Amino acid sequence: MTELRAELLSIGTELLLGQIVDTNSAYLAGRLAGRGIDLLYTSTVGDNLGRATDTVRRAIERSDLVVCTGGLGPTEDDLTREAIAAALGETPSVDPTLEADLRTWFAARGAPMPERNRKQAWLIPSARALANPLGTAPGWDVRRDGKRIVAMPGVPREMTRMWEVEVEPTLGEGSVLRSRTLKLLGIGESSVEEALDELVHSTAPTVATYAKNDGVHVRITAKGGDGVAVAQRIDAMERAVRERVGQHVWGTDDDTLGTVVGRALAARGWRLAVAEAVTGGEIARALTETEGSASWLAGAVVLQSADERTLATWASQLGAEVVCLAPSGDTESSLVVRTPERDARRATVRYRSASEGRRRGTLAALDLIRRALLEQR
Repeated sequence: MTELRAELLSIGTELLLGQIVDTNSAYLAGRLAGRGIDLLYTSTVGDNLGRATDTVRRAIERSDLVVCTGGLGPTEDDLTREAIAAALGETPSVDPTLEADLRTWFAARGAPMPERNRKQAWLIPSARALANPLGTAPGWDVRRDGKRIVAMPGVPREMTRMWEVEVEPTLGEGSVLRSRTLKLLGIGESSVEEALDELVHSTAPTVATYAKNDGVHVRITAKGGDGVAVAQRIDAMERAVRERVGQHVWGTDDDTLGTVVGRALAARGWRLAVAEAVTGGEIARALTETEGSASWLAGAVVLQSADERTLATWASQLGAEVVCLAPSGDTESSLVVRTPERDARRATVRYRSASEGRRRGTLAALDLIRRALLEQR
């Protein structure tokens, strides 16, 4: 099994100026990972021939597969073809078939082809054209000396179609790369890494920690030629991680706190009422964005400033078995969750600003509901 080292190269000054967001690289990184291809570098370069040529040259020196997006238009600042040709020392020329296709494309739209579009019919000896039925810019598939350069348009829908139809099927069978993410609350990233100790130094699978808006994520990643064996290695590592920090794990992969709470409520046939002040409606928003919330969310009320008693009065009118209260406070709030079978569960959240109170209060409240439901007999 051949291990490919891949690199992504985005070309366009507008990317460097922050005028557009490079969604192409995020998409391609995911597609490469899904095929088990190691993405080692990503680069962005502006519309400057010298710098673009240097970047392409460096990429093909250190990577087996270089995937370029952008710079295939007809104008003078579209320089990807020129940069690739210069980096390889090859001279581009107009391909008659591609030129005829371009003229046909314009004719079908009742317009003559501008002469500057002829550069979109260029090829170099090492390149073959990649069809682009969605636009005027064919891609390039360049192969030389065991290296491969793929150049595609920067327009996302053109690039996506070209990658999925013209390029990805030609990559052959690679290894399998799989990941699983455990999501934790109530513990900081450094404490998680300390608890995992030698596990974070594992290379098969790898274990990495990340601080996220919904807590700390622990990502377990494994790679190999056998999908079943890869899954087994991930399962074994997940068990090892849970043995050390499992009490803080609230979900995995695509779980949200809202979906976890919703599943637990639906399993018991209970409904939840939320009355919130400090969180300003964020708890309700997290819950109503969850599929199926209409069946287990009795309702929510949001009061600009209210204590626990006031919120409890409002919540009681919603007639739910489970109640969550998030009263107001200048620097802290004592959250409350009541369920039918246990005493009320409480958690104090401290904060220094209103925005921090909303964020921390929302996470803490949802996790408090989750924990309270887990305690039920």
